[in-house]
Amino acid sequence: MILAVDVGNTNTVFGVMVGTEVQHTFRVTTQVRTTDETTALLLQLLAHRGVAVSSLEGAILSSTVPSVVFGLEKALRSTLDREPMVVGRGLKTGMKVRTDNPREVGADRIVNAVAARHLWPGTALVVVDFGTATTFDCINAKGEYLGGAIAPGFRISEEALYARTAQLPRIEVAQPATAIGRNTVSAMQSGLFFGYVGLTDTLARRCREELGGAKVVATGGLANLLGRASEVIEEVDAHLTLRGLALLAERN
Repeated sequence: MILAVDVGNTNTVFGVMVGTEVQHTFRVTTQVRTTDETTALLLQLLAHRGVAVSSLEGAILSSTVPSVVFGLEKALRSTLDREPMVVGRGLKTGMKVRTDNPREVGADRIVNAVAARHLWPGTALVVVDFGTATTFDCINAKGEYLGGAIAPGFRISEEALYARTAQLPRIEVAQPATAIGRNTVSAMQSGLFFGYVGLTDTLARRCREELGGAKVVATGGLANLLGRASEVIEEVDAHLTLRGLALLAERN
């Protein structure tokens, strides 16, 4: 049993993993905390799920927020009495990265690609991750990471609409019944939801065409909601990143 930690710009997700199977997850807001604060929080979360610290054989960490890595890494080390693995520090991924500058590719994107390749071997893939930013990652049939696309996330778009207009309110993320909104809230929900599904499908189709055909899979916080409305997404796995982290821990 290991602890997989996925640090995103908005949330940090902890996963208690046995192999690639997720036993427990907990999600906290990503922010800079002291080592003592992080250690106390981690112990509370594990106790809340009934997970004994002594049962954890190690930890692996992936982060898109460099400022939180130091404190979190120290907290993991002191809690587990083991050195945590950090994606990007010499870890072997088993995947060739064919971009112009492999070092600038986010750790989470490579982790997702590794997990998708493991789950669906032998086929080209487009992985859509609905996070703070929405990323599209492309893997060819040989298992090489080719790059992809990055778009503003759903929440970023919603917050910008609220912050940059004088009279539009904050709204709940939901799928409206119709595209024609009869009031301000339903009109905003329509524009955001159907507009975002359109963005997703268009980019995913173009990536799929450039790969000469590919399976499109989705992960991230809104993957279930948006995946149901998409015409292109074929599979949804909300824990794809955690599975990828577990695979990397196993390989290293």
